[in-house]
Amino acid sequence: MIGCPEKERTDRTVRRLRTRLAGALVSVLALALTATGCRGGGDASGGGARTAPAAAVADRVEPLTGTAAPRLPVTVTSADGRKVTVAGARRIVPLSGSLSEIVFTLGLGDRVVARDITATFAQARKLPVVTRNHDVSAESVLSLRPDLVLAETTSGPDEAMAQIRAAGVPVLVVRPAASLADVGPRIRAVAGALGVPDAGERLTERSQRRIDAVRKAIPAHADHPRVAFLYLRGSASVYLIGGAQSGATSLIEAAGGVDAGAASGLTKDFTAITTEALAKAAPDAILVMSKGLESVGGMDGLVKIPGVAQTPAGMNRRVVSVEDGVLLNYGPRTDQVLRSLVTQLYGDGTGAGR
Repeated sequence: MIGCPEKERTDRTVRRLRTRLAGALVSVLALALTATGCRGGGDASGGGARTAPAAAVADRVEPLTGTAAPRLPVTVTSADGRKVTVAGARRIVPLSGSLSEIVFTLGLGDRVVARDITATFAQARKLPVVTRNHDVSAESVLSLRPDLVLAETTSGPDEAMAQIRAAGVPVLVVRPAASLADVGPRIRAVAGALGVPDAGERLTERSQRRIDAVRKAIPAHADHPRVAFLYLRGSASVYLIGGAQSGATSLIEAAGGVDAGAASGLTKDFTAITTEALAKAAPDAILVMSKGLESVGGMDGLVKIPGVAQTPAGMNRRVVSVEDGVLLNYGPRTDQVLRSLVTQLYGDGTGAGR
């Protein structure tokens, strides 16, 4: 749509996505598309689609119990190489939904005073929004008098981050999530800065134990479906297929599948969808974010994208849909995301997570 501000915002967001931001980023688009007049319609159910329900992931986090009070001050090394001294953690501002999720799950949610728009889980929903995923308002952040800001390496603009630091507020930068291997390190980084390293170890162990339980429940006789991760925003005509750097490979492989995009030779993060690319990927199933599926008009709209109907996934209408804000977070709820993916791929008889 010519001149549509949402199209311009979408373009900027996709560029950030191509620098390997996690799923939290794309949920901004989903919310923004809903809030503007530049959106598409359509029923996500796509009558007759052979697709399981969208992710059965409760929009709540499960905090640890018995977390001790933070032992501060501490000095930690930020992902940007800076030494950061944290003297207090009574007013915390996480600049991404994923980081908010970690703080709340550590049992320190009562200390969080603001949220990013991607922090949509129930316990954070009533907090004021001070940033829209990597579009930080320094004025909004500083108005809440934080004693600690948690950021991703992709948080910005740089001017806003510099303004927050110049005001004397400690800023801990954490590397973005890219795979299952990042779950523990991100939890430990946040817990260490908050002065609760023991809680970080407990949460890391709990998260890994639950992920392992889901993986062990995949039937030994299950096939290894080729799964293509498609990033869709129909209202902006954005149709991308994930490659080896999309961030979805680890999740797909943990579910017993094969990343069809990566296996077909796509080495980048995302590539524009073409009939040729889809034919080479030949996915048995398609993984999408729920708002992305909705934006193209559900399953009926998805198969109208050139090349989709000719794939095994399109012919069998086999789609796996997971809620935008948690799919690639690789945080404390990763086991729930993985369980949903496994269930939708193989059916309820897998016993995953039981």
